[in-house]
Order: sequence, then structure tokens, then C-alpha cells
Amino acid sequence: MRRRASLVLLSLAVFLVAMAPTLRWYAFPRLAKIPPNQYQEMVLEARPATLLDYNTLKSREVEKITIVQTLKGNVEESKRIEAGTDRDVVVWDGLSYVMGPDGKMVSKIPERYVFDAHSQDPVNVPGEMVDGDPVKREGIEFKWPFLTEKRDYLYFDAQTRTSSPIHYVGTRTFRGLEVYYYEQTIPWTRVPMPKTMPVEGITPEVIASTGLTRWYTTKRMFWVEPVTGAPVNGEEIHKEELRGAKALMGTDTLTVFAGHVKMREDYVVDTVELVSANRTTVLLLVSYLPWTFTVLALLLLALALWLEFRSRTAPSRPGRPAATRGPGRGPGFGSGRRALRRVAPEPGPQPGPKPDSGPAPEAVTPPV
Repeated sequence: MRRRASLVLLSLAVFLVAMAPTLRWYAFPRLAKIPPNQYQEMVLEARPATLLDYNTLKSREVEKITIVQTLKGNVEESKRIEAGTDRDVVVWDGLSYVMGPDGKMVSKIPERYVFDAHSQDPVNVPGEMVDGDPVKREGIEFKWPFLTEKRDYLYFDAQTRTSSPIHYVGTRTFRGLEVYYYEQTIPWTRVPMPKTMPVEGITPEVIASTGLTRWYTTKRMFWVEPVTGAPVNGEEIHKEELRGAKALMGTDTLTVFAGHVKMREDYVVDTVELVSANRTTVLLLVSYLPWTFTVLALLLLALALWLEFRSRTAPSRPGRPAATRGPGRGPGFGSGRRALRRVAPEPGPQPGPKPDSGPAPEAVTPPV
């Protein structure tokens, strides 16, 4: 019985040992992915900020600028692109909508981001764009890969339509989570005018005809939870200028927008809660279950070896004396005892000796 139990425990231990690396190295890379129908909304604010009034073409300080950033998964486009590839593809249709303190639109820039659902690597296909301009992305945008590493990554900048390194600076603690802190600085670069302007009748072509050009610089900061690769906080020190305005305005530059952009507090709280929950799910596949299976396998193996050792070293039980075989009976049926009981004398007084009947008669010889 002990040997049978030890074999069962040994089989379970072997199964768990095999499942531990399978979960980490086979199941996780296939199961951990961004769903194609994901929808995200983020609100950022700059308080205070400098904003260009296009009616007067003068910059003024305002109480706040609000940026609403949405990312909507396009399931139909994902399926269409996946049909021509062997990858799980996610298509995000994004929109950055900037509002002034009065709630009126300052600018809006749509974009389409196509990437691998597992690795977050860009998938370069027709349809990628920023504000209607075709682009070919390199590197990441919005999200880091699962199990983010302590290294620099290429990060795509939608304003310049180019990619440049975003640098790993160090490990921080943010709202109780261990995060990796990254920074990217975009130097002053000439960028296209937004195709949608806040004043009717003013188009990028009209502005270009005056000799004005748009320039931009930013310092981008992200706090990234490394297990999920999701930023839990983001900030930008953002500046935009119109240059070449001396002939019109008497000054060479006009500040279009300047401010320190931060995530709104309620969105920070919601993001930390969501990322914390997703972090636990990912850790089940990469850490919790594999290590639990490994420890259980070692315990079961130790128990199986102990039972096997006990079964081999246990003293044998003393055997019974062989029973007398009775007539027509095989050994082990107790027939000898029953036969003995049959021939045993009944209890009671024993009969005395028989009286002497005299000498035995002589043998008679038959006549010849």
C-alpha cells in the first residue's frame, strides 16, 4: 500500500515539475496580450499654462489647459490585418483633444497605432498615421512590453513623427508600487501645423503662407509598472512656438502653448488600481504558480521517497505455524484443526481396561 501511494505522489511531483516551466515559458508568452477591444481614456492638465489667442495672435497665461487622450481598440481593423500576418495585432485609434479654460477646442490630433498584442512591437502596415500623415513607427508608444527591463527603449513621438530613445533613469516607489522611471527629451524641432485649427478660416496652408513655422520641445516622464509594462503616471514639460513672426508681430517667436502637463488625480488613482489588479494576473503566470508548483513538487517527491523508504525498511510480521492438512483440503483452510477436533475424545470419564478373555484360540488345521 505504501509503495502504491509513493508511486502516485511521484507521478504528481513529475507533473508539477513539468507544469512550472510550461506556464512561464510557453503559456505566458501566448496568454499575456493586449485585448483588441480595449478602450482607455486619460485626462491631463497643465495648471497654469500659456496659450496663444488666435484672434489677437497674442500669448496669455490661463488657469489651465485640459488634454483628453482616448485610445479605442478597432477590432475590425485588427482582424483584417491579422488575416495577412501570423501575429495577434491590436489597432488603437487615438485622439488627443486639447481644450482651453473655457472648454473650447484648441487642437485635436488623431492617430492610428498598430502593434503586436504580445510584445508591443509596431506592425508597419498601410493605415498607420498621425493627423492624417502616413507614418512608419519604430519602437513603442503609450505602453511598455510585459516584464519591462531596466534599459532604454525607442519611443515614438507623435509631434515629430520620429522615434528616439527614452532613457531608464532608475527605480522608484509610486503609490505603493515599485516602478521604473523613464525620461525622454525632444529638442526644439520643426513640426507640422495641426490640420484642425481653433479658428474657422485659419488653416495650416494660411499660416504657412505668412512664413510662420511651428516648433516644439518637450521633456517626457513616465512611471512604468514593470510587470505589466503599463505607465501609472505620466508628465510632460511641453512648449510650442510659432517662429518667423517678426514681420507680422514685431517679435520673432510666439508661444503657442507652454505648461507642465500632469495626469489628473482621479485618473492616477484609477490607473494605479487597474494596473495593480492586472499585475497580480500576470504574476500568476510568471511567478506565483510556477514557484508554487515547484515547491509542491519537491514536497511530494520528499514524501514519496519517505514512504518508499518506510516500505523497504519495515520489519516483516512473524508467520503462523503451518496448519495440518486435512483429507481433501489444501493448506491454509484450517482443515487440520477441524480433523483434530473430529478425532479428539469427548470430555468425561475414560473407560477402564478391558477384562482378560483368556489365551487366544489355537489355529485349526483343515483336514487334508
